[in-house]
Amino acid sequence: MDRVVDAPELSGVRGTLGKKAVTALARSVIAEARSAALAGGSPATLAEVVTRVRERAEARLRAGLTPVINATGVILHTNLGRAPLPKASIERIAATAGGYSTLELDLSTGVRTRRGVHAELGLAELVGAGDVVLVNNNAAAVMLALSTLAAGREVIVSRGELVEIGGGFRIPDVLARSGARLVEVGTTNRTRVDDYARAIGERTACLLRVHPSNFKISGFAERPALSELASLAQSRRIPLVKDLGGGLVVDLPASVADSELAREPSVQACLRAGADLVCFSLDKLFGGPQAGAVAGRAELVKALRDDPMARALRLDKLALAAVEAVLDAYRRGALSEIPVHALLAASLDGLARRVDEWRAALGELGAASETVQSEGAIGGGTLAEAPVASVALRITGRPPEILAERLRSGSPAVIGRVVDGALLLDARSVFPEEDRLIVAALRRALAE
Repeated sequence: MDRVVDAPELSGVRGTLGKKAVTALARSVIAEARSAALAGGSPATLAEVVTRVRERAEARLRAGLTPVINATGVILHTNLGRAPLPKASIERIAATAGGYSTLELDLSTGVRTRRGVHAELGLAELVGAGDVVLVNNNAAAVMLALSTLAAGREVIVSRGELVEIGGGFRIPDVLARSGARLVEVGTTNRTRVDDYARAIGERTACLLRVHPSNFKISGFAERPALSELASLAQSRRIPLVKDLGGGLVVDLPASVADSELAREPSVQACLRAGADLVCFSLDKLFGGPQAGAVAGRAELVKALRDDPMARALRLDKLALAAVEAVLDAYRRGALSEIPVHALLAASLDGLARRVDEWRAALGELGAASETVQSEGAIGGGTLAEAPVASVALRITGRPPEILAERLRSGSPAVIGRVVDGALLLDARSVFPEEDRLIVAALRRALAE
């Protein structure tokens, strides 16, 4: 054991991971080698054991959060962290993290104030809501709304909206954990207002309209407009809660909005349609950090804020700092400062010029490549399949899986996609300042 752990070849990983972690890895590798030998295999040499320990140590070092270049064409890529933050958010996070801040202090009075009050007021003004409460993601927003309004009572949901989204987030499970009882109405493909009306009873707490995320039904399908549900809810004096998901608060670019798959309502449109509460994410189309919000009628939002669960779900100071900076960009109409909107707004001509420059910079190494039209995506669950026209570098002549692995293993890592036997690097999700880095990464990968 000591000869393995103290091997000169492991000096680098010992200094980074620490001797205790390297010892644990060595113990695991030696146990595996011993078992293999007892089963009739060849005994491993000291050099082989040391090599395996080093490989596992290096893999562990790569397993943490690492910046990557997203060349998949998916702008809100869940596996890659969804919305990149504006520079102003990053600067405000750094300033807030390095010292003390007015997290719960009003400088004008010198007395304690409510955490997040500035961001909540700003977001309420932006979407035209009576009030807003901020939490740590949209799942938390839905859970808080249901727990506060419907614990011990009934929530009516269409069968066609009882979906499961990424990470095992199931609507029936959320309802159960909130303490509410699910009442299903309609069928998987068709639900009408009358189905909701017949299900309303003395124990009904609210109606819930759920965003279907990636799930869709085509053909013989029907569900009422949000405004129709709102009219029913108002006539029966029960709240209508809308789980919106994506957090759209401005118009999408015409090239995206014209797509039938991208008919995503904004938070404002849901409120105007009569939803009493709208739950949405701030790390998707809103363009901020991981966070969620519930916007709507002031008295209902106050009830949510006063619920003990709200403290468990509240935002920390760094997320609040990031949200405030994004809100400031919206107030000024500076959408180009919000990376999600800047990437969506990039012109096809501009993307094509950049990809041509990638090819030119590769020189003879890029001989088996071409600039092609491609189809990116918004991503992020709520508009995961909404297409976004794009331009990509298509590389052939090399095994695409091997080339993709080389790019993932580089520094910085570059993540592309393999399509029809070729590697595509899509410019829609690559920032212009990353162009030189992607070219350098490609040159290294192609030269191997």
